[in-house]
Amino acid sequence: MKDPYLQRADEVFAIEMEALEAVRQSLGSSFGQVVASLVGILNQRGKIVVVGVGKSGNIGRKIAATLTSTGSTSVVLDSVDAMHGDLGLVSEGDAVLLLSYSGETSELIDLIPALRRLKVHLIGMCGAVKSTVAKACDHLLQVTIPREACPFNLAPTSSTTAMLVMGDALAMAVLEARGFRKEDFASRHPAGAIGRALLLRVSDVMRSGDRNPKASTDTPIKEALLIMGKAKSGCVSLVDQEGKLQGVFTDGDLRRYLSAEDYDLDASVGRIMTQNPITVDHDALAVEALNLFDSQPIDDLIVVDEAQRPVGLIDSQDLPKLKWM
Repeated sequence: MKDPYLQRADEVFAIEMEALEAVRQSLGSSFGQVVASLVGILNQRGKIVVVGVGKSGNIGRKIAATLTSTGSTSVVLDSVDAMHGDLGLVSEGDAVLLLSYSGETSELIDLIPALRRLKVHLIGMCGAVKSTVAKACDHLLQVTIPREACPFNLAPTSSTTAMLVMGDALAMAVLEARGFRKEDFASRHPAGAIGRALLLRVSDVMRSGDRNPKASTDTPIKEALLIMGKAKSGCVSLVDQEGKLQGVFTDGDLRRYLSAEDYDLDASVGRIMTQNPITVDHDALAVEALNLFDSQPIDDLIVVDEAQRPVGLIDSQDLPKLKWM
C-alpha cells in the first residue's frame, strides 16, 4: 500500500507543476513590455519597488532580493508603513510591482492613489485579471492558476509558487536585457561561495616558482625525474629555447615508458612527452580549471600566459581546496 503522505506530496507536486504550466502558457506580449519598461527605468537610475501583503509579501521579498543580486536595484515597501511616511522610499519614475493574487487586497488598493501622485510606473502581478489592482496598473503579469495545492483550495500554495517563478522569469529577462555578466554577479557576492568562484582566478590558486617544474625537451629523463621529485609534482612542463610550452612529462608517461624492455633513462624526455597537453590561461576563472579536471582525464593542468609559457601548475592534489567553489 502506498504511503498516504508520500501520495499527498506527489499530488502537491503535480498540482503546482500544473499551475506553472498554466501560467507559462498564458505568457504574452505584456511580459516583454514589462521587461522593456523596467530596463528603461533602471537605465535612468530608477528602481523597482515591490509591495505585497501576507504570503504575497513574503514572495515579494524574495523577488526583490533576486532582482537586487542580479543588478536591478530593488527595495521592499511595507504597504502599511508606506501610508505613514515610508512612501519616501519611492521616487518619481520608479517602477512599483504590486503583488496580489486576488487583486483586491485593501492595503494595496488604498496605496494606489498615493503612488499615482508620485508618477510611478505600476506593474501588477495578479491572478484575477479584472480585479481592482489589475485594472489600476499600467501593465499586468498574469499568474492565474487552476487551483491551489491546499485540499480546501484556500492556503496560498500554487499561487505563491506561480508568483515566485514569474519573479524569477522577470529578473532573468531583465538581467539578459541589461547585459549583466557573471563578473557583475560575483561583485555583488564577494563573501559567498558564488562570488569566490567567479572572482578567484587561476593565478590565485596555481603552483608557481619552485613548485612549477620546467625543463627543456632535450633534458635526460632521469634529470626530469629529479626535477619532478624536487617540486613534489606529478609532471614537468617541457619548453623550447624561448620558454614556450612544447609538451608535458608525467608520471604516467614514465610508467608507460618503463613497461618497454629497451627503456633508456639517459634518453631525452622530449621523446616520451605528451604533446599538446590540456592547458588553462592564467587569467581564467579558477572554476574553469575545476571544470577541466571534472571533464578531462588529467591529473595535472598546465597554466600558460599569453605567450604560451608555462607560468604555473594545478595538481590534482590541489582539488580539495578548489571544491568549495
